[in-house]
Amino acid sequence: MDFTIETLGEARIDTPLKGVQYVEDTERVLYSLSAEEVEKEYSEGRKPVSFLKAGPRRKIYFDPSKLKCAIVTCGGLCPGLNNVIRSLVLTLHHTYNVKNILGIKYGLQGFIPKYGHPVLELTPSAVSEINEIGGTILSSSQGPQSIEEIVDSLERMNVGILFSIGGDGTFRAAAKITEEIRNRNAKISVIGIPKTIDNDINLLSRSFGFNTAVSEAARAITSAHVESLGAPNGVGLVKLMGRHSGFIAASASLDKRYANFVLIPESEFDIEGHHGFLSVLEQRLLARQHAVIVVAEGAGQKYCPVEGTDESGNPKLGDIGLHLKKVITDYFRSRGMELNLKYIDPSYMIRSVPATANDSVFCGFLGQNAVHAGMAGKTNMVVGTWNDEFVYIPVKEVVKSRKQVALEGKLWRSVLEATGQPSFKPETPQ
Repeated sequence: MDFTIETLGEARIDTPLKGVQYVEDTERVLYSLSAEEVEKEYSEGRKPVSFLKAGPRRKIYFDPSKLKCAIVTCGGLCPGLNNVIRSLVLTLHHTYNVKNILGIKYGLQGFIPKYGHPVLELTPSAVSEINEIGGTILSSSQGPQSIEEIVDSLERMNVGILFSIGGDGTFRAAAKITEEIRNRNAKISVIGIPKTIDNDINLLSRSFGFNTAVSEAARAITSAHVESLGAPNGVGLVKLMGRHSGFIAASASLDKRYANFVLIPESEFDIEGHHGFLSVLEQRLLARQHAVIVVAEGAGQKYCPVEGTDESGNPKLGDIGLHLKKVITDYFRSRGMELNLKYIDPSYMIRSVPATANDSVFCGFLGQNAVHAGMAGKTNMVVGTWNDEFVYIPVKEVVKSRKQVALEGKLWRSVLEATGQPSFKPETPQ
């Protein structure tokens, strides 16, 4: 792993910040907190792997009086987008005295002339209360756009720093934008701010919006529990976000611990058979007369055929929630058992709500540290947290893989303890 952060050049301008604790480029945050691993690195003549610590620098690269910045939001909605936009604008304007801040409408489409999307002027007054509402005032879009046209647009607008708020696909585009900028010998910084409600971005302890999503998802699970108690053999089935990673489903199920079954993409399960999910659900209803099932959208995809691809080229998942609803209903009908199933899919409600206080504070820190990085001339990087410290991470390392729930880790072990659910896989003959 190479955690070296690219720069546009030497930072020679005195920062306008006064009375703050500066961070030097020599300050690092260890990738591993294991004393044994760190000692091994030193013993073998290598420096331990570490991240560059985030924060304000004594010297900056850009002259604030002549700098123009742009902010773009890409991909699906996520709680906290407006909070990040607000933090970026307020930090640029009040901390660094940057007066020219542009808001790019409708994601990367906003850079492409043929779409004709307007550019917004972002000022402190324009963003003063946007943290009170969900979504993004800049709107968003999905799908690839011409990298050359994007950089053409940045140069025409004389943008010095581009703040790109998005997820895995956005960062892959950011890396290509940086490469095109480098090929043109231009001096434009590209700073990524990680946005994924699923909390599945590699090398990041946490992404904004996740705390809010878990809180709202837990409310849906509580409602499913109440519904399940309201009728004989009541079943509350809740489908939550999580295409590749089950962090929301696993974490929300631990709130009040009403969930009896949690199904996530990382843990395969069989629906049919003596040890399959339906058989275990039947045993639960015979014993307790109610059950709550939480399923992440990417779970059990072997039972749901892929439905093509979306605008970004990602496979469209089959709807495991509706599939489970059907097979559960059919199973108990065939068994002659009464069933009262309530299906809840709160996904669009969850992703469009305002951020919780905890997420709002986190978004503020992300915005501030993103601005510090851009002003210092850092580029081709994202800002995030690792071991409770804000750090800068190269884009190329972030997009290498996707973070998933560790089936041997503390989170999933806690879910299994709370639900008491067994494996839904047939036993392998010895």
